[in-house]
Formats: sequence, structure tokens, C-alpha cells
Amino acid sequence: MASWVSRTTLAASAKTHLLVPRRHHRLEDATVRVNFLERRSPVSPLSLLASHSHYLPIEIESRSSRTAAVRHLVGSVTNTQGLRFALVVSRFNEIVTRQLLEGALTTLKNYSVQEEDIDVVWVPGSFEIGLVATQLGKSARYNAIICIGAVIRGDTTHYDAVANSAASGVLSAGLNSGVPCIFGVLTCEDMDQALNRAGGKSGNKGSEAALIAIEMASLFEHHLK
Repeated sequence: MASWVSRTTLAASAKTHLLVPRRHHRLEDATVRVNFLERRSPVSPLSLLASHSHYLPIEIESRSSRTAAVRHLVGSVTNTQGLRFALVVSRFNEIVTRQLLEGALTTLKNYSVQEEDIDVVWVPGSFEIGLVATQLGKSARYNAIICIGAVIRGDTTHYDAVANSAASGVLSAGLNSGVPCIFGVLTCEDMDQALNRAGGKSGNKGSEAALIAIEMASLFEHHLK
């Protein structure tokens, strides 16, 4: 005897079981199979189901009933206990980078990061930031690395080379070390733009980088470890 399974009629508004040969799997042929069963048997499909113990009932669950609760993983900026940070700072354009550094340090302290959990490493320029950030990340001593620099356009294409290298270097540092490396390098057209973003009318990008570092460090420490 052919094996049978139970399927739900697509056209019915309530759950109605049909007895269909297991070899038929496509639901779009349900109406044809219903007519086929009705011609072969004078009893209803439900009666057949009750009288044949070797039939296997299968219910099609609604999509909503199978949906699990969605989890949202978010880093915290209020729980910084035990988190350690390193800041890699370019000496080039120090009039700008020192202001960015001060903004970052102030933000870290305002969010209860202890001074003994903060290390500052100075490098010659923004080009060298990526290499040092990679080594700091691989040391497993820090939860996040904040990369601070300032690249200002000049009369040559040197600006493009340094800006692109700094961005790709910071990205590679995070990917290679598995530690969040935050891009806090300004790439500006002139000195006025840079100063405006280092505590001027456009805020302090060093402070913003520090806040991102806290959130990312928390996310990795508490959810992605």
C-alpha cells in the first residue's frame, strides 16, 4: 500500500487535513489531489485519517508561530569597568592632534575609564598609525585602539597617498588583530577645517572616536568574546 501524508488545504481558512500520496509534494496540485481522493473514496478525508493508523499527520505551522524572539546586541557606554584603551597619536600637525587627544582623554575619563587603563603611544605621522595599532591589538592588552591623526591637503598628491594609507591601515589593524580600531584621523582641505573639528565649532572628533571606542569595546567584551 502506498504511504500517505497529511497536508493542509491552501484554499481552506481553517486547518483541514488531506490524505495525499507521499510521492506528491507540490502544494499547488492540492485541488487536483482532493478531487482524486473524493472519486476514489466515498468517505471524507478526515474519516480516512481517523480509520487508518498507518497515516502520518503533518501540520503546516504558521510562519509567525515559528519566529523566535530577535536579540539585539548593543555595546554599553555606562559600564566601562575593567576596559583598557590605547591611543595612537600622530605628532605631525600636533597643533591639531593634541587637541583631538585631549578630547578623547576627557571623554574616556567622563565615562569612568581609569587613568591606569589608558596608554598613549606617539608616532611620527598618520602613515605609521596602522602598524602600531596592529601590534597593540595583537598584544591582547587592550579592548579598543583609538587612532588619532590629521592629514591636511597640500599642493601635491601626497595628501591622497597618506589619507588612503591611514584609513586602510586602521581598518587592517582591526581586522588582523580582532580588536576594534577606531578611525579618528582628520582628512581636511585646510588648517581651519582641521581646527574646527578639533574642539572648534564642529566639535571634537577625538571625543567622538573615544565614545565609539567605549561602545565597541563593551560590545566585544560582553557579547562577541
